[in-house]
Amino acid sequence: MTSALLPTRSIAGHSTTQIASRAAAAAITHGHGAHAARDGDEIAAIEGFWRWRDTSLTQYAHERGPAESLLRGYRDRGIDILDRLQGSFALAILDSARDEALLAVDRVGTRPLAYGRFSDGLVFGSTLDAILAHPGAKRSLDLQGVFHYLYFHVVPSPGTIYTGLEKLEPAQYLHYRAGRHEIRNYWLPAFDEGPAEFEPLARDLRATLERAVRRADPENQSGAFLSGGLDSSTVSGMLAKTQRRRARTYSIGFDVRGYDEIEYARIAARHFDTEAHEYYVRPDDVVTTLALIARIYDEPFGNSSALPVYCCARLAKSDGVNVLLAGDGGDEIFAGNARYAKQMLFEQYDRLPAVVRRGIVEPVLNGMPGLGAVAPVRKLQRYVEQARIPLPDRLETYNLLHMIPLPEIFAPEFLAAVDTDGPLRLLRQSYRRTNATHPVNRMLYLDWKFTLADNDLRKVNRMTEHAGVEVRYPMLDDELLELSARVPPALKLRGRQLRYFFKRALSDFLPKEIITKPKHGFGLPFGEWLRVSPDLQLIVDDSLHGMRARGWLRPEFIDRVLHDHRTGHAGFYGGMLWVLAMLELWLKAHRH
Repeated sequence: MTSALLPTRSIAGHSTTQIASRAAAAAITHGHGAHAARDGDEIAAIEGFWRWRDTSLTQYAHERGPAESLLRGYRDRGIDILDRLQGSFALAILDSARDEALLAVDRVGTRPLAYGRFSDGLVFGSTLDAILAHPGAKRSLDLQGVFHYLYFHVVPSPGTIYTGLEKLEPAQYLHYRAGRHEIRNYWLPAFDEGPAEFEPLARDLRATLERAVRRADPENQSGAFLSGGLDSSTVSGMLAKTQRRRARTYSIGFDVRGYDEIEYARIAARHFDTEAHEYYVRPDDVVTTLALIARIYDEPFGNSSALPVYCCARLAKSDGVNVLLAGDGGDEIFAGNARYAKQMLFEQYDRLPAVVRRGIVEPVLNGMPGLGAVAPVRKLQRYVEQARIPLPDRLETYNLLHMIPLPEIFAPEFLAAVDTDGPLRLLRQSYRRTNATHPVNRMLYLDWKFTLADNDLRKVNRMTEHAGVEVRYPMLDDELLELSARVPPALKLRGRQLRYFFKRALSDFLPKEIITKPKHGFGLPFGEWLRVSPDLQLIVDDSLHGMRARGWLRPEFIDRVLHDHRTGHAGFYGGMLWVLAMLELWLKAHRH
């Protein structure tokens, strides 16, 4: 969506009315699945890959157009129309005569929507750049946004990198009327945490997955990302099953031990007989693409796997593919991340009677001099220390901004200007937002917001869009989300077995090697390459020089990360160097 303005007052014949008419008419979406309609003072715009739950509105959309059906639905049902929408979308409905507007995004925040309150009204857009094009916008950096970026490696909603601009969170709407607005959730998952039978749920999963892929590929011409992981293999397999032609899959490899999963992608491609395409990412790709990544994101974005996504999408586009199906979301709705199992081990300690924890275990571990020198005891002490930190705070134990005292990272003036408790407060708010009581479901919902909406979906959307490819997410289909909420936590995660229900339900569909393979991310071996590539070192050194000059970070911290990258864990500290370099590259690309 381009930026649009709804003024705080609309006076016939006044210049503000003319501004409203022009801007609202210009609220035309720019992305895939973009539609807009106008009927007198009412305007609707929507983008994404969405559908109606309501059969009458579905028919009306076929006859009159998608945006026209949105206007009709809003007239009939008002804000309740959001319950009738499914799929990925960002929408805006404007009524200049009534001085009213409705903005909303889909249940998992697949499509972004930002907004700001200016002196003459409400301005919104699909990107911050669109809003900043408005004459009343100010390009003032928010240091809190900078702090959140360095903490999360993205700027999570509702905040942004700019003062006075915010983003809607997943399943939220903004209702504006007569100069005032409110923001609420129109949907929250209803987790069923009671016992359930495996077989009926497993049959539902297979059927729902197939329907989700069919819905995501109505043209019968999509390709699929295939990393060799559980979700991309599932989506690719379902695509091969449902397409009339031989399904095309696209995979990325790295010539670095510990990062390359191309062999698993090949196993899946052979198993499902797909037309497989591969590309090996090399250090030169990073050198030529770093500045591009910094330029096309409207906020600093520190997820290095954006680069392999772009390379993969570009490969598909060169093969004539205009739509790719991605497997993002499966880990976050069916408990596939290792931290879920790890955190449940800590939760077991909390279930011990308080008299045992505080009266026996902790006094013994902490009260005997020299006991901490014994390796098993030292390990148990660390376990107890972490177990005493409540969720969701405990998830951030290995965040570098918790491992090192903040005064050793940031300049005093920077720390004085930010709320250092802000990140944990954001996490706690999301963790406690649903009806879930079980830690697994609460962690899953937390990841829907921070891992998916704020990070992975933004990564894939922006990179594929720049490559000229539309991306769709069958694993985040509304029907599949609702099914996952019915699967009890004890089936999602059984002991240390991640994705227990999902793997068992698809055991005769997926290759055995894919089901039993260890969990592996889609990370870029940037830290390894940075040790050996003079070109990458030059880019990073120049970026760090710019960071030093801004005065936000202590020079000693930057030196420490460089030293630890050279002598310690190249992947971990290389990741932080990527985050710092991308921040400076973004600031320069956007003239800050």
